[in-house]
Amino acid sequence: MTSLNTFFTNLMKKYLPDSFTIAILLTILTGMLAMILQKTSFVDTTKYWGSGFWDLLAFTTQMAVILAAGYVLAKTPIVDKILNGIVAKVNSPKQAYIIATLAGGIGSLINWGFGLIVGGIVANKLAKNIKGIHYPLIIAAGYSGFSLYGLGISGTVPVLISTPGHFLEEAMGIIPLTETIFSLPLLLTTLAVLITLPLLNAFLHPKDPSKIIEVEPEDEEENLLALTEDEKEDTIANKLNQSKWIGYLIGGLGLFYVFLHFKDGGSLDLNIVNFAFLFLGILLLGAPIYYIKLLNDGIKTVSGIILQYPFYAGIMGILVGSGLVVTFSNWFVSFASAESLPFFSLISAWFINILAPSAGGQWAVQGPIMIEAANALQAPFEKVAMGVMIGDAWNNMVQPFWILPVLAISGLKLKDVMGYMVIIMLWLGLVFGASFLIWGYLL
Repeated sequence: MTSLNTFFTNLMKKYLPDSFTIAILLTILTGMLAMILQKTSFVDTTKYWGSGFWDLLAFTTQMAVILAAGYVLAKTPIVDKILNGIVAKVNSPKQAYIIATLAGGIGSLINWGFGLIVGGIVANKLAKNIKGIHYPLIIAAGYSGFSLYGLGISGTVPVLISTPGHFLEEAMGIIPLTETIFSLPLLLTTLAVLITLPLLNAFLHPKDPSKIIEVEPEDEEENLLALTEDEKEDTIANKLNQSKWIGYLIGGLGLFYVFLHFKDGGSLDLNIVNFAFLFLGILLLGAPIYYIKLLNDGIKTVSGIILQYPFYAGIMGILVGSGLVVTFSNWFVSFASAESLPFFSLISAWFINILAPSAGGQWAVQGPIMIEAANALQAPFEKVAMGVMIGDAWNNMVQPFWILPVLAISGLKLKDVMGYMVIIMLWLGLVFGASFLIWGYLL
């Protein structure tokens, strides 16, 4: 395992460019595949790319909000105190890798945006508090828990297909969460990942002390909530900005709306999650000025999303416009059976997610093809749909897009952690692949 890890780490450091460069290269690759495989002209390919570039603008905003709001929530004094309490109980590097993985994993089961951020924050805290931690590995461990988001209550596909009125309801009906993320096979899959993934990350700790890269020492941590001299002046404006009652009032009102939303049968979607995160953060911080201070610091976690997501939207425009996504999916479906279709849905989603790292966007273009195949083969819809969902989450371990917020928190580069992410991805492939083969053939 040590030699394998060394091989992938050295390979990535030597050849892997930054994530924005990868997005550009994937754009070129997708365009070439469209012209070669689909015989799409260069002009049409360019039109598909340009017209799709802003198609996910609303979704990009949702992603940015959930990450920024999740960052603020994780940095509120109450949550920060809880995280510090957890970190204080850890006293060895191997324990730290386990805790960082569990923090990201359990957080992602609750909400993917919160899990993505809290995994990175806990990993960073552990690296600063404990001697001998290999910094790139602890950051990779904190991010690896994100692989569980598709099995959690904010998983895009299971939440969508359980909601009345979803766009494939006529073809597949409504699939309750009890048949997807709360089914026995997937609960056991979740448990298997929660047990084995932290142990894998702990096992990857470098045996040679000279190979360990510790976090760079910092000066005393900046108090992000500290007031400036101007803000301390006794003025009406400052009193309003620093009034906790204003925050309590609007925060309480926002959470009351969330209560009414679910009381009236509303669904759990990105908008309501963002709404809840935003107003819970305001309520916990109180004064509006404190929320702005933490938000300003959290903006760094979303800069990569804002820049790169339009490029992936353009790639998706080429995939859909040229018919590439249909070709890819149909190729896998062509040799599948009712029992193996869930497994091949997993595999096909893994490949498609390289070019389109969005579970919602991917389901919109791949979902109809897979459900049509499930109808033809009489395969269970819930298994096929979750195959697409988990294939997406699995590929996120090596797709350079979603790790951007964690890299922003840590200050590391993609090539620093990708060697570990490849090994994590290979292990998860064994777990997820076995799970869907067993679910498809035996259960």
